[in-house]
Amino acid sequence: MRLIARNVLLAYARAHPETAIPLERWYRLVKAANWTSMDDIRQVAPKAKILNRDRARFEVVGGNYRLIAAFNFRRQVVFVKFIGTHAEYDADVL
Repeated sequence: MRLIARNVLLAYARAHPETAIPLERWYRLVKAANWTSMDDIRQVAPKAKILNRDRARFEVVGGNYRLIAAFNFRRQVVFVKFIGTHAEYDADVL
């Protein structure tokens, strides 16, 4: 799959160095993937929370951070919609 705006991950990793390695791992996982549905994501990343038919939430750094990604399976494209701490996620969602 192709990640749109990888620079968002890189910038976040620069600001929060503890996320650099986990975000790079996530990027490599997604880049190598050829997912066609949320079931494919569930098989590869069982801890990922499927939010709806095109969005999933991934825990980063042991769950200290969250990454929300939107998937266009037909075009094989991934968009990072949110990355931040639990508190930032809760404030953004609520």
